[in-house]
Amino acid sequence: MSKLEDILKQEVSSEIASITAEAEAKARAIVEEAQGRAEALKASRLKALEVERQAALRRAESAAELVVNQARIRSRGQIVDQVKAGVRQALAALPSQPDYPAILAKLAEEALRGVDKPEALVVNPADAPHLESWAKDKGLELRTDPSVRLGVRLTSAGEKFYVENTLAERLERSWEALSAKAVKAIWG
Repeated sequence: MSKLEDILKQEVSSEIASITAEAEAKARAIVEEAQGRAEALKASRLKALEVERQAALRRAESAAELVVNQARIRSRGQIVDQVKAGVRQALAALPSQPDYPAILAKLAEEALRGVDKPEALVVNPADAPHLESWAKDKGLELRTDPSVRLGVRLTSAGEKFYVENTLAERLERSWEALSAKAVKAIWG
């Protein structure tokens, strides 16, 4: 994970530098344009022009700050989206990892605690071999459903109630907090 963080930090730093440089160039152009306008008016109405020039500079600086802030916000949003895509890719690669069956068993145990009178464990067909003995030990029927990915669904007797415990669902539920941590880790 450290290499992924390093790569992401390098990409983030590079992209931020590029976007910031572009925004600063735009900001400088806005300020220079405002200064040029103010100097042209100064010859005919020096006193009135000074007041107007100051106002124009304040507006230009505000506009420049706005451009820079918008660029920063856009770049942060793009980076956070890239981080989320990277996390999703890492999750998608989990089934090929040796500890994936243990992860599934933990998810199933957690789901089991949330269902009174459990009847069936529903998993993706590819995951069924990993949880077959677990379901049998718990006295549960093992069913498959391709829509259950990277996790389990535990149903109660009569399928009146179920608990779905998947990694993708957990990512979505906790994404706001995780993305805040990612932003803090990247930008401090």
